[in-house]
Order: sequence, then structure tokens, then C-alpha cells
Amino acid sequence: MKALRQEADERLLVEAAQRDPRRFGELYELNFHRVYAYVSRRVHNREEAEDITSDVFHHALAKLKQFEWRDTPFAAWLFRIAANAVTDRWKRVARENRDEALDDLADTKAHDIEHSASLFRLVESLPADQRRVVVMRFVEQKSIKEIAEEIGRTEGAVKQLQFRALEKLRAQMGDANA
Repeated sequence: MKALRQEADERLLVEAAQRDPRRFGELYELNFHRVYAYVSRRVHNREEAEDITSDVFHHALAKLKQFEWRDTPFAAWLFRIAANAVTDRWKRVARENRDEALDDLADTKAHDIEHSASLFRLVESLPADQRRVVVMRFVEQKSIKEIAEEIGRTEGAVKQLQFRALEKLRAQMGDANA
């Protein structure tokens, strides 16, 4: 009996608010805590839960004239609006995170390509012996011993060529970044 009375009262409140939107405040007071609890359990952030709950009631007020009774409480309609708002938020956050990640990736790739091109130009400017050792060591990934055998020098000489080449590259890259 009490449930029927509450439903009838709620129905009267909705009909009154549909005729006069200033009466919506009573529906707001009656349902705010339930909608806020529903939203806050799903977003786990107080500020966002407050924002979404506010959006739910703004949307409900804007669409109140379209609300029709279908043997479910008014709160069920509010929960449906809230569920859609939470879903929209998740989609928006996912899209923003994806877009940020893609932007970061694009920036990183562009920077890496630029850096590689600059380094390639600097390696090309090295003396022939140093350039050959750097290419064999870091591009072809050969050991010091393999390089020494291939170019007919001692391992110490190869290490010295590599050291001088790297020092020259560091100095040139420092000048390029200055």
C-alpha cells in the first residue's frame, strides 16, 4: 500500500513538474542521493560524480516533458540517463587518452627520425676509418675483435678509432643542440 502511495505521489510530482518546471526541485530533492550514489560507485572520483550527477538532472529537466510513465519509477529513468552519462564519460576519457598517446607517439617518432637523420649526417662527416668502425660496431653490431680482423688493425687501434669517433660525435651533437 505504501509503495502504491509513493508511486502516486511521485507521479503527481512529475506531472506537476512537466506543467511547471519550477516544481522540478522536489523531484531533484527526492532523487539526488540515489542518483549521486549510483554515479559515484561507477566513477570513483568525487568531482566527476558531482559533475555527472548535475548533468543528469539538467538533462532530465530539459527532457522532462518527453518522460512517459511505463510502470517503472521516475528514478529508473534518471538511472538510465546516469548510465548513459557515465558511459559517455568513459568513452570521452578513452578517446582523449588514445589521442594523447597518438600525439605523444607521433611527436616521439618525429623527434627520433630527426635525431637519427642528424646523427647519420654527423657519422658521414667522420674521417673514413672512424666512420667505418662506427658503422661496423653500431650498425652491423660486430665485436671489436671482428672489426680488427676485417680491417687489418689491432683491437687497441679499433678501440682508439671508436673512442675518437664517439668523442667527435658527442662534441658535434653538443654543438647542434646548443
